Amino acid sequence: MFDFMKSRFRRFADDTQGYITVEAMIVLPVLLWLFGASWVYFDAFRQQSISQKANYVIGDMFSRETDPINGTYVDNARELLRELTKSSDSESDLRVTVVQYDTNIAGWQVVWSQERGDQTALNNGGLSAYSGKLPVASGGDQLILVETWDLHEPIFDVGLSDFEIHTYSFTRPRYAPQVVYSNS
Repeated sequence: MFDFMKSRFRRFADDTQGYITVEAMIVLPVLLWLFGASWVYFDAFRQQSISQKANYVIGDMFSRETDPINGTYVDNARELLRELTKSSDSESDLRVTVVQYDTNIAGWQVVWSQERGDQTALNNGGLSAYSGKLPVASGGDQLILVETWDLHEPIFDVGLSDFEIHTYSFTRPRYAPQVVYSNS
């Protein structure tokens, strides 16, 4: 009996004939899952890149302003963010903060901060989280710190759950020594 089973297994292992249909049915689900997973991860990286580029555009837009910024300008900047990232109103948040270097404390201080969405305005206490990320400056230098948040929801469930893309950038004012915020 053992010799019979051994000879059957050996014959099966040596057999090189097969049916492409059966092989395709075994391999096709794995290939489709790999394609879907690759697409989901590529899309996540693509959305991260789009969010960062949109952040740069908004920072550059603020840096070129010579007139005072108002609430409508910040509202429209968020609309631009939504348009560039193709996100809905509840999925994208924006915070624009102008910071100034103070030589007395050898650090950055918040001049003004405006947010749109679920975030809060940045204050000097929250600015300490950015101390290692902001450049060295001389007294009176200002930076425009732009932060964006965008909710990314993968189209397929391949082990990557919904996550928030948080981007930030800082830019110096270009055509004026400061960027002023006006409530009027």
